[in-house]
Amino acid sequence: MNNFKGNILIVDDEKGLRLGTKRLLEEEGYNVTAAENGTEGLQFGTNKDFDVAVIDLKMPDIDGLEVLKEIKSVHPNTVCFIATAFASYETAIQATRIGAFGYIPKPFSPEEFIYQVEQGLKQRKLILDAHRLELEREKNLLELANEKSRLNAIIKSISEGIIIINTNGDLAYYNYAAIKLLSINNIQIGEKILDKLPVHVTDIVKKIFQSDKIMLKSYTTEFSLDADNELFLEAACTPIPNPDGSLAGVVIILSNITGYKRIEIIKNQFVSMVAHELKTPLAAVQGFLNIIMDQSIKLSPDKQHDYIQRSTLRLKSLTDLVNDLLDISRFEMKTKEREIIEVHLEEIICSTLQMLELELNKKGITVEKNIEIKLPFIKADINEIARMVTNLLSNAIKYNKEKGKIFIDISSSKNYVVLKVRDTGIGLKPDEKQKLFSEFYRAKNDMTRGISGTGLGLSIVKRIVDSYFGFIEVESDYGVGTTFLIKLPINPN
Repeated sequence: MNNFKGNILIVDDEKGLRLGTKRLLEEEGYNVTAAENGTEGLQFGTNKDFDVAVIDLKMPDIDGLEVLKEIKSVHPNTVCFIATAFASYETAIQATRIGAFGYIPKPFSPEEFIYQVEQGLKQRKLILDAHRLELEREKNLLELANEKSRLNAIIKSISEGIIIINTNGDLAYYNYAAIKLLSINNIQIGEKILDKLPVHVTDIVKKIFQSDKIMLKSYTTEFSLDADNELFLEAACTPIPNPDGSLAGVVIILSNITGYKRIEIIKNQFVSMVAHELKTPLAAVQGFLNIIMDQSIKLSPDKQHDYIQRSTLRLKSLTDLVNDLLDISRFEMKTKEREIIEVHLEEIICSTLQMLELELNKKGITVEKNIEIKLPFIKADINEIARMVTNLLSNAIKYNKEKGKIFIDISSSKNYVVLKVRDTGIGLKPDEKQKLFSEFYRAKNDMTRGISGTGLGLSIVKRIVDSYFGFIEVESDYGVGTTFLIKLPINPN
């Protein structure tokens, strides 16, 4: 396999990601063609039979699924991956049905990406081997025994599990993937197998055996083999007819769908969290308004004003939450339009500090800046960088102590502009630090009680940094303060 350095097609509208992955693969010895949009990717992919194609899901001109569909219609043996940060179980299923071999979630590390490409090339080699063997059989009329041996070798090497059972319930065929997925040991061709299969599969097989009429369709079921739901499988059971129409047996195809299930679980958890975060302020506002509207309750003008003011604050928190959710959604779906220009980070810092001057003065916080002379610019969307800086500095103020300090350092190091923001505030406990960039996470202790926020600010900061192939780190001591370190590439091409 190491000698099989195939032709790879990268289709992605993000220039940095496209060129970065192209360079990474070329360093590994692959021949790489890069397309900057769906139209160009469709042209390249249909004009040439690539070994592997990695296609971005969301592009401004042509959807990645449409590009995938067209490439597979012309070159069905091209092994295609869909790459996206918008991890959707439904989209993964749709892409698989169209012909995608795999689903690569963004962001990914170079090691993860190379591994996926290698798996795709292995699959491509298997397809080419199978196709070549078929041509050899037709051309040279190979002996049946040799053909069966080669076919067995190919089937045993594929990732899906295959089990064939005859009408007596005897094992007629299996491959190694089935044994691994089901964790079955010591089985032999010809032995009774139904009692060793999961009950979900056994029930379907028995139903097929008991049917008066053979229906040439697959019956599928999903199940987990362990109590912790660490492994989800999908079993597709299909009747095998004899030439006379009678039932010969059942073939069972086992697929590992753990990744898709985890995406579905994450989606459901996210919806639940959003519902919870919306419910609390809405209930509070409704409670205040019910009191104001209840004529049996005599409220003083000051009390009414207090309730209205509290309701306004709650509604503002809802607006902030919705705006943050929209930003996250745009990042995931790549619908956020960017205007990439030369951005000078020190100018963003200064303008943000001016905007936050009132909050700084309220808590008596002083700011010390240390900015490198002739600092290089970065190429980015100025609004995204401003949002990143605003979220960082707002947190440094919000979670700081009275008359505290904020230290801002900006410098350049090799190919990066480095931003360091340190505060003298509450700080984080070790377990809080691990969850800091999770959606809706907010550290809860006696020192943070009464501090408002959506719990999405730092999640948005990390998404912005990741989208420019940067790095973000955090160091914190509880009761002492927190330091954020961000590295953004200098003028990426």
